Amino acid sequence: MRTIVDLPEKQIEALKSLAESANVSRAELVRRAVADYLVRQQPPDGDSAFGLWKGRAQDGVAYQEQLRSEWDE
Repeated sequence: MRTIVDLPEKQIEALKSLAESANVSRAELVRRAVADYLVRQQPPDGDSAFGLWKGRAQDGVAYQEQLRSEWDE
């Protein structure tokens, strides 16, 4: 699918230079950039926090109680 995107001349020149040095087209560089952006913008899955407390010496509940005790000070 074709899409028209307006870019500043500085970015066009930078893309041209990078494309030449990487031996790929500017369109390919833009496709790669969009793909990378979309990957980075994906929300973390629901299990991203699973196992974060593994290997900690302190019990999670004890840590939570310690933090909440500061509220009473």
